Amino acid sequence: MRNFSPNQKFWSVGQTVQFNFHFNPKQSAYAWINYYTPGKFKNSFTATSKSSGTTPSAIPFKASAKWRNNEVSLGWKHYFKGTYDAGAGYNIYSLAGFGLMFTKVENIFSQAIDTSLYNTPTLAGNSEFYRLTIDLGAGVEFPIRGNFFLYSDMRTWIPTTDYPSPFLHNNKNVPLTLIISGGMRILFGY
Repeated sequence: MRNFSPNQKFWSVGQTVQFNFHFNPKQSAYAWINYYTPGKFKNSFTATSKSSGTTPSAIPFKASAKWRNNEVSLGWKHYFKGTYDAGAGYNIYSLAGFGLMFTKVENIFSQAIDTSLYNTPTLAGNSEFYRLTIDLGAGVEFPIRGNFFLYSDMRTWIPTTDYPSPFLHNNKNVPLTLIISGGMRILFGY
């Protein structure tokens, strides 16, 4: 996964566990759980004094952040080419659904800032934030043998809620992800 949110770009490796429920050869519902390793990034900030009598009036510092993203999603899978049980050739499909992203955040400042005397653009410490997302994607899969398929897809999470969190370095477009997945699908009950 690559996050492209402003001032919060990072790479992360993860795993998706998914279940597909096939209604007919071209239409399926999906449910998945995604979890990722922590993504890390750093930004430079300036803490400004709350009072004109405070010296120094500004303190430059760096904030190191660590995000651990997890998400659950429910949606629809449509096969444009092929079917869920095709035994030859390849299948092309699209994904569309709704998700809930859970993110654990940790911010560490390069130096201690007394927040009773200074305003900081972000907060130090640990917290969590949540986002409702629209999940979109497209993929391709190839039958291997029997009920086994190899797949690869590209997905994104588009935020539907945009409430600020004091632990984010920038509250705009969180998340803004591109996820490239690959794996094996096993067909049960067929």
